[in-house]
Amino acid sequence: MNLNYRHLYYFWLVTKEGGFTRAAERLDMAVQTISAQVRELEKSLGHQLLKPAGRGVALTEAGQAAFARADEIFQIGQRIADDVRSAATAPVQRLAVGLVDGISKLAAHALLAPVLAAPRLRLVCHEGEQEQLLGELARHHLDLVLAGQAAPPNPNLRLASERLQASPVQWHGPAHLVKAAEVSRFPLCLNELPVLLPTAHSPLRPRLEQWFDSHGLAPQVVGEFEDSALLALFAARGLGVFPVSAAGAEDVAITRGLKWLGDSPEVLEEVHAIRTRRGQHHPLVQQVIAAARLG
Repeated sequence: MNLNYRHLYYFWLVTKEGGFTRAAERLDMAVQTISAQVRELEKSLGHQLLKPAGRGVALTEAGQAAFARADEIFQIGQRIADDVRSAATAPVQRLAVGLVDGISKLAAHALLAPVLAAPRLRLVCHEGEQEQLLGELARHHLDLVLAGQAAPPNPNLRLASERLQASPVQWHGPAHLVKAAEVSRFPLCLNELPVLLPTAHSPLRPRLEQWFDSHGLAPQVVGEFEDSALLALFAARGLGVFPVSAAGAEDVAITRGLKWLGDSPEVLEEVHAIRTRRGQHHPLVQQVIAAARLG
């Protein structure tokens, strides 16, 4: 059955107004026309909806059920104009960001922080391999990709890369491990502590390995994580000490139980912004990049 919503509206209005005459006056239509439309609705539903009651009408039991649903429908309908007006005057600001596997999510959060207070922001974050995310970017499904390295040359994709950040690495860990270590002997104390590291997916991992070699370190790696936020969570639960960029250290500081252990200023974690030519005009993308340049 295809419900005729115009017929349903006339029935709803007759009920609201308490009779055909008042409904006809409100609609500036003939009583006979509205009555005929309501009869068509009753015919299509197979039940009488209204019955005479004095000089007006009353709902049958079937009519009460129909009116309850009609009232929901037309109350929602009355709000559509307000919703459309609100959306038109204060449009949602959508920012779709791709986060390449291995990039520090803590550093990514710090970079996106300048736009998080944007009015009516709708932030959408996707995580994946760089090649996959760059394809999504080229198809304009993403506005920005944050990666640990620049986009490889590819004239077909027409992408632009910019290094937003080269942040020195700090080491943090649960309070009991930091307290047990002789901080003055950092980084040698890393040989005596359980260590958590980013996985090989992260561009930071080979830089850390090179730094270990240059300092004669052979740490006991007890965990490897693609997600830096997950890494920090496991560290806070006492699993081990871990590296984090200074840019992401502010987020680490609010995690209960984590303390600073030492600095690795020679090791830099890079974050690159990759965008299309069209994406570079996105106001929120411009804001992210401008804030990073000033920082």
